[in-house]
This record gives sequence, structure tokens and C-alpha cells, in this order.
Amino acid sequence: MTAVQDAPRLAELTTEELAGILSAGGPSVALVPVGSVEPHGPHLPLGTDTLISEAAAERACRRLRERGVAALLAPPVGYGVTDFAAGFAGAISIPAPALTAFLRAVAEAYLSAGLSHVGFINNHLEPEHDRAVRAAVAGLPPGRASVACPLSRRWARTLSDEFRSGACHAGRYETSLVLAAAPGLVRRDVARALPDLAVSLSEGIKAGGTSFRALGMEAAYTGAPREASEDEGRALLDQLATMIVTEVEEGLAAGAAAAHDGERGRG
Repeated sequence: MTAVQDAPRLAELTTEELAGILSAGGPSVALVPVGSVEPHGPHLPLGTDTLISEAAAERACRRLRERGVAALLAPPVGYGVTDFAAGFAGAISIPAPALTAFLRAVAEAYLSAGLSHVGFINNHLEPEHDRAVRAAVAGLPPGRASVACPLSRRWARTLSDEFRSGACHAGRYETSLVLAAAPGLVRRDVARALPDLAVSLSEGIKAGGTSFRALGMEAAYTGAPREASEDEGRALLDQLATMIVTEVEEGLAAGAAAAHDGERGRG
């Protein structure tokens, strides 16, 4: 294999290698992981959401390349809207309009550079953050950009019981994912000692909750971190990769259909 085939990370390619991919004639995709700098209990790193997005995107990238799509793992965007974590060290929140404007600029830059499609992979699940990411692709030409996020009902139902319960911030769900993606960053002894906490973030948000502490998450986690496992994390990463691949392939199909209709209209 050549270096280009072996290295799906866009930032590791030379300009000549990227030019070769873009001139090959097939569909090309930049997968952009999106996350946050935010507390995830006393046992997970502040960059947990970004780690999860990057690990899932890497798996999706491999699958897409196997299907003939020149998918590249782009540098991640590791900042987001983290207002619910206010008051904890490491809650680095940026305004939603700033995030939307930045991501829109990133998408437009990749498309102007010749990429067929830009996929944003978001695993920071604060609703305002999710809206900001989705707003970044609104109005772009059909099929040129997508957002893959497990907040969508379509994908939420494919994930674990804890995820669907909403009691999953730094709980079994996210702890398992980080064990699979970056096991050396999990404070395992701390995780095993944490008591279960049945606070549903989704229900709390619907009821008007405004922060982790207001919902009773005094240690910035909920769920059951002690039950996490690397095996479950790998299975969840595979499911997240399926989500990404599907969103991208549907986007590429929509783009191809729009281009075909445009050609017919000109004819």
C-alpha cells in the first residue's frame, strides 16, 4: 500500500497526496469530529466527547474507504457549547453562534478545496450545542454536508439502555466508549468506586433544568460508571460508525441526485 492508502488522517497527508486523492475522480469525504472541553466526572478526561467522536469517525473512515469512498479523518473541533457544566473546572464553553460560524466556514473551505462531502461527527450532546452544529450545514447545497449525532431518535434507539435512559453523562455508556478508544485515560479505580446515579439529563432538560448541579450531578456524572467495559465500548463505537457511514452515504446519494437533476435541467 502507498502512504496515502495507509493514512486516513487528512492532517498527515502532504499537499501532493491530497491533490492525488481529489483528482482520482471518486467521491471524497472529510470526517470532522466535534466535541467539547467539559467535565466528565472524576474518572474521565475533559476531552471525552472529542475522543469518542474521533474514535467513531476513524472506524467509519475505514469502512467508507472499503466501499470505495476516499474518506479522510480531518482534525477535530474540540470546543463547544458547554453551559450545563458551568461551575466546574474545565467547562470551556463558547457561544453557539461562534461555533456555528466556525463550523460553517470549515465546511465551506473543505468543499471549496474539492471535497465532495463534509461530515460533522458530534458526541457532545448538550441540545444547544447540537443545534449549533446542525445550523452550520443548513442551507448548503443538497448532499454536500451531514451531521452524525446520537441525539437523533433514529440513532439513539440503536444504542445502550443507559444511553436511552438519559442517565449517561460519564456513566456506563461514555466510560465504556473511552475504555475502548483511550483506555489509559480512564481512572478505573475511581470509576469502580462511584455510586450509581439515576439522573436523566434528557428528562431534566425537558423539565427546565439548567445545569449539572441543578439536576443533582454534584460530581459531573450520572449513570453507572462502575459497570463500564471495553467490550461494550467497542460495540458502541461500531454502532456509532454505522451511524456516520449511513449519514455520509445518504448525503453522497442526495448530492449525486441533485447533480443529475441539474444536468437534466440544463439539457
